[in-house]
Amino acid sequence: MVSDVSFRCEPGTVTGFLGPNGAGKTTTMRMLVGLSTPDAGTSAVLDRDYHAIPNPGRHVGVLLDASAQHPGRSGREALVISARMMGVPDARVDEVLTLVGLDKSAAKKRVRQYSLGMRQRLGLANALLGDPQVLILDEPANGLDPEGIRWMRGLLRDFADRGGTVFLSSHLLSEVDAVADRMLIIGQGKIVADGTRDELLAGTGVLVKATDPRELENALHSAGLTAQRIDDGAYVVDADAEAVGRAALNGGVVLTHLAPSEGAGLEQLFFQLTETPA
Repeated sequence: MVSDVSFRCEPGTVTGFLGPNGAGKTTTMRMLVGLSTPDAGTSAVLDRDYHAIPNPGRHVGVLLDASAQHPGRSGREALVISARMMGVPDARVDEVLTLVGLDKSAAKKRVRQYSLGMRQRLGLANALLGDPQVLILDEPANGLDPEGIRWMRGLLRDFADRGGTVFLSSHLLSEVDAVADRMLIIGQGKIVADGTRDELLAGTGVLVKATDPRELENALHSAGLTAQRIDDGAYVVDADAEAVGRAALNGGVVLTHLAPSEGAGLEQLFFQLTETPA
């Protein structure tokens, strides 16, 4: 269930749609492409209702469920059928198979024989088949190995750099952080943050580590600074670096790291914004 979700994705950018499982990411995407009907409000893709787009596959590439493909067809057969429905030349099928890294042997296999990662690649091939202007992708890295994830990031970055619009969902912060120009964070069906990485991190403080974490904690507490300990014994402090350094000096604490919180701060922000109230 989602409520009052409002955002805009710009051409030439990758927008990351972040949230824990069940937060409303897939529901939002289904409403964008007309697979679910909202109780109120409207959505538009390329400035019109998705159902009003003539031959939408030529304009919008969609991947919501990599497993929603006929298991008895070969990968190439599945793409040929889609191509003919869209009026795309069969030659384009071979182009996208090469683009997503499915060789001739893989293309001849039945989809039932595909791993999840191969199905993701086939789903991306289908989304790219019509040479669209927009990509709407739900958890596209699911099932890909590290090399495949890196490949996918490069593919999406290139698509956006050529003027395309990418709307990409994930529950994995690191996956989106590596490629997105802008992030939307959804929690319990509502957008709780919207901005670039730097905008979201503004004011999230610094990451600090010391030879003795307990002494550091005491020094920060004595200085009246708010700090949150993270897994490796470091702290994210809601203050600037000078204030943290002064607190450590006054407490006789030896610091080993003092810098903007960056990834740690983004992770902290993500969990703060999406945590379910007790």
